[in-house]
Amino acid sequence: QVQLAESGGGSVQSGGSLRLSCAASGYTYRSYCMGWFRQAPGKKREGVASIDPSGNTAYADSLKGRFTISQDNTRNTLYLHMNGLDPEDSGMYYCAAKPSALCTLRSTAAYIYWGQGTQVTVSS
Repeated sequence: QVQLAESGGGSVQSGGSLRLSCAASGYTYRSYCMGWFRQAPGKKREGVASIDPSGNTAYADSLKGRFTISQDNTRNTLYLHMNGLDPEDSGMYYCAAKPSALCTLRSTAAYIYWGQGTQVTVSS
C-alpha cells in the first residue's frame, strides 16, 4: 500500500523557517519524481518544487532562493526547507509522487500518489 505522510508544518512568524518532511512507503521510491505542492484557501493547488531520481531539482520561479527540496533515498524521505516565510506562503502543503523520472510542476494530474498534507501558517 502506497503511503505518503507529511509532517513538519506549523505556525511561524513572517521571516521564519520550517522544514517539511514526507515519508514514502509502498513503492519503489527511486523510480519516481517527487514534488511539493501547496494550496491556499480559495486558490488552485500549485507546484512548489520537484526532484527527480537523479537529484535534479526545479522550483516555482517565485520561490527560488527561499525554498530547497531534497531527499534521502536511503530513508525514502522527501524534505522541503523553507526560509524567509511570508504570509503568502500559508496553506496546505502536499507531497506527491509521479511514476516517471521526468518531473513537472505544471500539472498535478501527472502525480498519482498524494499525502494528506501539512498546514503551514505564516503570520505577519
